[in-house]
Amino acid sequence: MPETPSTSLISEDRPVQIHPLAAVDPRAELAEGVVIGPGAVVGPEVTIGARTWVGPHAVLDGRLSIGADNRIYPGACLGQEPQDLKYRGAPTEVVIGDQNTIRECVTINRATDEGEMTRIGDRNLLMAYCHLGHNCLLGNDIVMSNGIQVAGHVEIEDRAVIGGCLGIHQFVHIGGLAMVGGMTRVDRDVPPYCLVEGHPGRVRGLNRVGLRRRGLDQRQGGEELRQLQDIWTLIYRSDLVIAESLKQARAQELLPAADHLCSFLEASISQGRRGPMPAAIGR
Repeated sequence: MPETPSTSLISEDRPVQIHPLAAVDPRAELAEGVVIGPGAVVGPEVTIGARTWVGPHAVLDGRLSIGADNRIYPGACLGQEPQDLKYRGAPTEVVIGDQNTIRECVTINRATDEGEMTRIGDRNLLMAYCHLGHNCLLGNDIVMSNGIQVAGHVEIEDRAVIGGCLGIHQFVHIGGLAMVGGMTRVDRDVPPYCLVEGHPGRVRGLNRVGLRRRGLDQRQGGEELRQLQDIWTLIYRSDLVIAESLKQARAQELLPAADHLCSFLEASISQGRRGPMPAAIGR
C-alpha cells in the first residue's frame, strides 16, 4: 500500500482499503475509495468521504464527519472531547470539508455544548502539531504552519496564512487574506488583508503580496486596491479613534475589499469581541 497515495491513485469506484492492523468500528461509514492505514483507529460515529486517505496511527473518534479527498497524516487525532472544564458529555461534533491536508499529530477537538460544532472548510493545509480547540470555525484555503495552538471559539476566514510556533487567544477572529508572522502573540482580532507580527502582535500594513496574488491590483483597474490602502491609512494612521474613522470611511461608496475591512472592524469593536489588533507605532 502506498504511504501517502495521491487522490489520482484512489478512484471513487475502488473499494475501501482497511489495513489489517487498523481498528475500524463496523458502525463507521466509509465511502468508496477510502484508505485506512496500519494502526489507525476509527470510531463508531465517524463518517469519511470518498477517496480520503487516513495515515498510520491516526485516531478519528466522536461525532466526526470528514468530506472527500482529504489526506490525514500519521498521529493526527480528530474528534476528541474538548479540553474544556465546562464539557459535560454533550454529543457535539467536528465537521471537516473536502480536499484538506492534515499533517502529523494535528489535534482537532469537538465543541463543548449541545448543538455546537468545530468546523473546517475546504482545501486547508494544517501543518504538523497544530491544535484546533473546541468551537473553532475555519473557512477555506487557509495555511497554518507548524505548531500553531488555537484556543476555543476562534474564527479564521478564507485564505489567511498563519506562521508557525504561535498561540491564538480564545474568541479571536482572523480576517481573510491576513498574514500572521511566525511566533506572533495573537490576542486581538486580526483584520482582513493585513500583515501582523510581533509580541504582542501589531498590524504592520496591508498584505500586499497576498493581495496581488489574488489579483486585487487588477480589479476595477487597480481602484479596489487603492481604495483599500486609503481606508487602511484612514483607520490606522489618522488621529481619529477607530469608530470615527469607520464612520468617515462609510461616507463614501466602498468597493468589496474596503467594505469587508470596515465590516470586520465594526464587528470587532462591538461588545463581547476581543477588539482589533492595534497598529505598530511609527510605521
